Amino acid sequence: MTENSKKIGQRIKKLREEIGMSQHDLAARLDILRPTISQMENGERKITIEELIKLSKILNTSMQYLMGLEDQPEVVLQERRKKMTKPQMRINVPAKKLEKFKEVLLYILEKVGSKPNIGETVIYKLLYFVDFNYYEKYEEQLIGATYIKNTYGPTPIEFRKIVDKMIQKKEIVRVANEYFSFPQTKYLPLRRSDLSELKATEKDLIDDVLCRLSDLNASQISEYSHNDVPWITTEDGKAIEYESVFYRTSPYSVRDYGEDIL
Repeated sequence: MTENSKKIGQRIKKLREEIGMSQHDLAARLDILRPTISQMENGERKITIEELIKLSKILNTSMQYLMGLEDQPEVVLQERRKKMTKPQMRINVPAKKLEKFKEVLLYILEKVGSKPNIGETVIYKLLYFVDFNYYEKYEEQLIGATYIKNTYGPTPIEFRKIVDKMIQKKEIVRVANEYFSFPQTKYLPLRRSDLSELKATEKDLIDDVLCRLSDLNASQISEYSHNDVPWITTEDGKAIEYESVFYRTSPYSVRDYGEDIL
């Protein structure tokens, strides 16, 4: 096989191990045999475009990264103050923002996490609409996560690293599941959210997003996100700019701009 096949296989193995997924689990999600995953990761088997698309969804990355066409952003969680260097593609998550992210995620899981349709993909989109709706309405960031335009909708880059830390601290648990015969990753809270971290306006907006969107399955909410202006105006694999919310159209806009003129 080519050197490029080996590098693609190395990236697949690295991402798989980062999320604690076995070759057997990945093979089950791709509906192939486990030895085939080993061949992929060792660069001994060519990977089809269809498989790359599935792998990008399962491993929460872009096809461009798997193919070596772009770098994977590095996420750094700042749980205590220390001097930080700033290499290219590094995304710093300050301690205060980290705590807000955790409490918002826990609150969402408390409210709707037990619904059968609420898997990782749906959670990504709920977080996106929470963040972007709040920014449009109040011109302030709620979580302020960095969302990348991926094939299946906005993806919060910080999510995986923060969740892994929460699992280590026994704040949530990751569960492999199936939803209508499709593989699904669910998260269940192991402690209650600290609502003192949320302002009343933040809690109200989160509740509004959950009321309107939490019954959608992964395909439905992904398709819904694809018609939002911030998504439409962003290049594949790039970060979605918060300022683009001010160009939203109905039914996505959550702000009455007529009142701003008065």
